[in-house]
Amino acid sequence: MSITATPTPGAKLLTPTDHTLIMIDFQSQMSFATHSIDAITLRNNAALVANAAAGFKVSTILTTVAKSSFSGPMYAEITDAFPGQDLLDRTSMNTWEDAAVIKQINAIGKSRIVLSGLWTSVCIVGPALSAIDQGFEVYVITDACGDVSAEAHERAVERMIQAGARPITALQYLLELQRDWARTETYDMTTGIAKKWGGAYGLGITYAKTMFNAHEG
Repeated sequence: MSITATPTPGAKLLTPTDHTLIMIDFQSQMSFATHSIDAITLRNNAALVANAAAGFKVSTILTTVAKSSFSGPMYAEITDAFPGQDLLDRTSMNTWEDAAVIKQINAIGKSRIVLSGLWTSVCIVGPALSAIDQGFEVYVITDACGDVSAEAHERAVERMIQAGARPITALQYLLELQRDWARTETYDMTTGIAKKWGGAYGLGITYAKTMFNAHEG
């Protein structure tokens, strides 16, 4: 039986309007003990994700744990992308067990959840497994997460994948939201984010635009 291909995106690809991004516990106290990824890369990737979400107007929840009494403020790289947005401060390690967070998730009403934060084996596994158990689709931005060791991070990612979560990366998240360079209304924003936080890819964009005035699409 033949299959007919059509120029349409797969249903499992993310769009700016089909999911809620939850950025969890990007705070100093958790960062000090994070060793699966270096702090510079972690902050860079968190900034890329936050600015992608803000630029594409993705429904986003920012949450912390014991912000004033123990863990410290959320990275400015994230909060600067969402000026004036309230941070939901919790006592629970599992974000999904916090009533205020769940109230906001239900108010937004999206069945897809995208997670990033610290630590992978606690603060990301908890909501990932809980959301999957309740019928949500879960994506995890694995290079915008970190843990006390590479072993802890990798086992956590494996555990979530085994439960049905889908791993992606920060740059992949940005480019998946853009997906087509012919979308001119977000082209400059996407390439601007990539130039600032997209590592070697960003350097390539800067070079091509500076030397040849190149333009995708």
